[in-house]
Amino acid sequence: MIRVVDVWKSYNGKSVLQDIAFEVKPGEFFGIIGPNGSGKSTLLKLLSAVEAADRGQIWLRGKQAEAHQRKDLAAWLAVLQQEPLPSIGFSVREVVEMGRFPYQSWLGTERGDSAPLIDGILQTLGLTELQHRTLEKLSGGEKQRVGLAKVMAQEPELLLLDEPTTFLDIGYQIQLMDTVHRWQRAEQATVVAVLHDLNLASLYCDRILLLDKGRQIGVGKPGELLREDLIYEVYGIRPIILDHPFHHLPQMLLRSAKDS
Repeated sequence: MIRVVDVWKSYNGKSVLQDIAFEVKPGEFFGIIGPNGSGKSTLLKLLSAVEAADRGQIWLRGKQAEAHQRKDLAAWLAVLQQEPLPSIGFSVREVVEMGRFPYQSWLGTERGDSAPLIDGILQTLGLTELQHRTLEKLSGGEKQRVGLAKVMAQEPELLLLDEPTTFLDIGYQIQLMDTVHRWQRAEQATVVAVLHDLNLASLYCDRILLLDKGRQIGVGKPGELLREDLIYEVYGIRPIILDHPFHHLPQMLLRSAKDS
């Protein structure tokens, strides 16, 4: 689905990404982790073809990213940005319906009736009762769920998530990640998610890319990368790493300075 070959990116002469190379398989849930400023969001922009790499190549479905037409790309690739949707006066339902744009004619119509699809997505994300409310009346977490509903309405084969749980409390974090994971499995879609929470990355990602200061530290399964030595090298802390009793995946407990 995705192949990244020796990618470099700079802004105003400052290197942001250096020699990045990895592949994402179709149907994989792939995580990108690393500290602030490590280049995670920049890499997502390159993967979505919003920006081009200075050096190297990015291939999407066997074709170089910059060779895809934007509307054609939107028919199978969707991005959920880190920021919630702006308050622009549209209702929740109207925003979710915007996800159908790639399938509409120049008259704004599509062949089939998308209403049942929209209804199902609103119900899945707990937005049915909010569907006629305008965005300026929503909390940040509610806007984030509307943003996810919009990209789900797009029915993408590839979904890119930029820190999707930022504005959500722990209950909605799990609900959102569970929803994305179930949708991904049901649709056999590919998901690439930039995540700050390493425990969530461990629970939901098949494989993880670890970045630090624009460098690729490693790519592998959660158990291969979420190790005390690598966490200390990248984040400067020594967590207590335990095996999850149900999922048998690494989970981290933090220690304060007084415990060292």
